[in-house]
Amino acid sequence: MPDPAAPPRVNVMIVGQSGRLGYEAALFALSFTASGSSDRFRLWIAEPQPGGAWPGDPRIADPALRALIEEAGGTVLPFEARHFGASYPYGNKIEALKALPEGEPFVFFDTDTLILDALDQVPFDFDRPTASLRREGTWPEIELYGPGYAAIWKSLYDRFGLDFESSLDLSEPDEYWRRYLYFNAGFFFYRCPRVFGDRFLETALAIRDDPPPELVCQSLDPWLDQVALPLVIHALGGGRDALPEGLLDGSVSCHYRLLPLLYAREDARVVGTLETICAPNKVKKVLKSYEPIKRMIYQGRGEKVRALFDQADLPRKEQAIRNRIKREGFWMR
Repeated sequence: MPDPAAPPRVNVMIVGQSGRLGYEAALFALSFTASGSSDRFRLWIAEPQPGGAWPGDPRIADPALRALIEEAGGTVLPFEARHFGASYPYGNKIEALKALPEGEPFVFFDTDTLILDALDQVPFDFDRPTASLRREGTWPEIELYGPGYAAIWKSLYDRFGLDFESSLDLSEPDEYWRRYLYFNAGFFFYRCPRVFGDRFLETALAIRDDPPPELVCQSLDPWLDQVALPLVIHALGGGRDALPEGLLDGSVSCHYRLLPLLYAREDARVVGTLETICAPNKVKKVLKSYEPIKRMIYQGRGEKVRALFDQADLPRKEQAIRNRIKREGFWMR
């Protein structure tokens, strides 16, 4: 009989499919296994299936890559993309949630993430969802004569019958982007993927198909998931303060986004984790077939990127880091 006092089983989900996401899924799985996370954390690799909103076959095609992911502890989880797919690949994270076991807590991570330490160290409160606060003020982009941050965000809260005022960080000034609830969708969690996923899907589709007038000048690609996410989290009783700082997007996980950015700005522990999990010959044999991994990790281009920057004094904007790497001819994705 299960011990009612024991921590619950947690389903950890990333998305894997053909191309870059398949190889990033392997890196995630290898780091997850090396992290020492206990058996109560089960890793699922959500994989979109042919048909629906994906033309062709989006599944991981290389059998050796699929075998590596499974040997590293990942279980492939098929799902059908009906609403987003190729037209908005970020929608994978929304539609895949319905494939996870209903009623069990979950943590979603973007695939371009490494797990650096045991997830057991994170005091998840699955009744209070939150998401990544490692973000820049990427949305909305305020037009000179258009509505401001408050009017744009309030229009969305009003559309879904949510209390706008209680979402605000009153320590930040009016019309400064940090005052308004905004996350990076690099991770999020809740007690049930079906409840969270249904709300996420309903919200994202409503914003995409019938946005409030205040959004007329705003781009939703690639920001739609990050526009909908704070509304979902707020509606489900979560917020920006639901996790201690410094664990996810810190000592326990790293959302690196792309390998050149990892080498440019992450600390030595992240680089060491990446290179350690990639070192075994059986891993190298599979991963070196992907050109960015081959060049950045195995042929030393990553160290050349790293030498361009002082990791203790990085440019404030990510775009400035990207631009410098591109100027030097080292950019890959």
